[in-house]
Amino acid sequence: MTAVRRYETSMYDSNRWDGFELRPGDIIISTPPKCGTTWTQMICALLILQEPELPLPLDTLSPWIDMVTRARTDVFADLEAQTHRRFIKTHTPLDGIPNDPTVTYICVGRDPRDVGLSIDRHIDNTDIGAFLSQRKRAAAIDGIELGPLRPPRPRPDGERDRFWQWVDDETPSTQVGSSLRRTVEHLQTFRDAADDLDVVYLHYDDLKADLEGQMRQMAARLGIDVDEHRWPRLVQAATFESMRSRADTTVPAGGPEHWIDPAAFFSRGTSGQWRDLLDDADLARYAARVRALASDDLVEWVHREPID
Repeated sequence: MTAVRRYETSMYDSNRWDGFELRPGDIIISTPPKCGTTWTQMICALLILQEPELPLPLDTLSPWIDMVTRARTDVFADLEAQTHRRFIKTHTPLDGIPNDPTVTYICVGRDPRDVGLSIDRHIDNTDIGAFLSQRKRAAAIDGIELGPLRPPRPRPDGERDRFWQWVDDETPSTQVGSSLRRTVEHLQTFRDAADDLDVVYLHYDDLKADLEGQMRQMAARLGIDVDEHRWPRLVQAATFESMRSRADTTVPAGGPEHWIDPAAFFSRGTSGQWRDLLDDADLARYAARVRALASDDLVEWVHREPID
């Protein structure tokens, strides 16, 4: 089925999927930003390759097709050359990527309050100059003439004010990298997925609570057999501590040069960070906003305790 919506920001463009040929058995990891994308890519890499040491950087093994900092021709060539089962990253919702019953989609959710705080630190850790330089280089290789960038919105000074800017942002999801609206609308496209699509749902808190159990369940869903003696080393390699210690090969978006501190990309990796920031009035305000944007079913799934 042809994608019907285009999601485009200064850093990614869902139109880059045009012309890409999926293979039966491909895995598409589609998550809102800061919901556990890289974590899920690492788990897939470990299950598919069944070795704790990756042969290539994770971003090369599992490229982000939409990301405009790598030439699309290079990304397509890398994926075409892969002989193992492919696992591809995207931050594009289901209504902006090919819908194919022969592939598996993995959608990962996280408490949006933690997402909002995590994206705030993510922005602070981004080397914007490096991103823009790579964007220009990739466009030249692909023969694309870049248009003017949308001017960034001023960021408030305080963390609480920046959180509310993220929560209240009404920019259409097709034009913004991250916001509360963008996060829940992405997840909603998968909750509303057609019955003939193979969708695996993961939740960040479940990965935190029982990483080995979640990895074993994912292996079963993907039809991957893992010898019992391999599990301890594979699970250890999927921990946040292990990924942080190998940040030069695990950080996404083109490599460590795009981040002020590559290891800080993984930040705290905890849940419930919002408890120290939001008071009762804030929580009531948040609950009203998220309920106006998402179905009751999604609200209950993405939050692991009642929000009001």
